[in-house]
Amino acid sequence: MNRQALITVIRTKINMDNSELQARELNISCQNTLIDHLGIEFTEVKHGLLKARMPVDRRTIQPMKLLHGGAIMALAETIGSAGSYTLIDPKKYYVVGIEINGNHVGNTTTSYVTATAKILHKGKTTHVWDIRVNDEHDKPVSICRMTNMIIENQEEKIGK
Repeated sequence: MNRQALITVIRTKINMDNSELQARELNISCQNTLIDHLGIEFTEVKHGLLKARMPVDRRTIQPMKLLHGGAIMALAETIGSAGSYTLIDPKKYYVVGIEINGNHVGNTTTSYVTATAKILHKGKTTHVWDIRVNDEHDKPVSICRMTNMIIENQEEKIGK
């Protein structure tokens, strides 16, 4: 069964609110990717707001047993990209990350971190996201910002 068929089955057979449904759809679409390998899981999807969590374990720590900054940035880019994806018509547009930065303001020994992404700017061709990564005690770990470019799907345009 392809992903679209599976999403249709989920929509018709599972009784859940739209946020939960969209989070499940995003998680399904990320199977067998870096996102899946790092254990990143979307937990909430609303218009202009997403939440995802990532374990702090052997996949995401550095040799000193601290959460790896690169893993944090992968989490931030994942949630920022997904946020823009939920705001566009994916048949007409692509989302491409063009800039990301992060300030690592703390570290954690907890078992997971949670990222919350909020849209700051939703333009026709760019989206800017504020992404906060906190540990399970709500202690700040990283503050990130991501800019996405929204590109028209030329194949869709040519087919008209």
